[in-house]
Amino acid sequence: MTTALANDPLTAADRCDRCGAQAYVRVVLGSGGELLFCAHHGREHRDALRLVALDIQDETQRLEATPASAKDDER
Repeated sequence: MTTALANDPLTAADRCDRCGAQAYVRVVLGSGGELLFCAHHGREHRDALRLVALDIQDETQRLEATPASAKDDER
């Protein structure tokens, strides 16, 4: 996926247009609109989105990050 034109990070308030889960993927369309997707739907529709997207902001790597407090709880 490409780097984003919209540099604002996605927040918990940004919701997937498909299912309403937290969005981790922002798709900027050539028409000026944007679509938001959770990681699951972003992966599911990735190939089709690449055909119509002007830009794709993919923050799914944030799901792999473990907060320090969670690491402490594992000990």
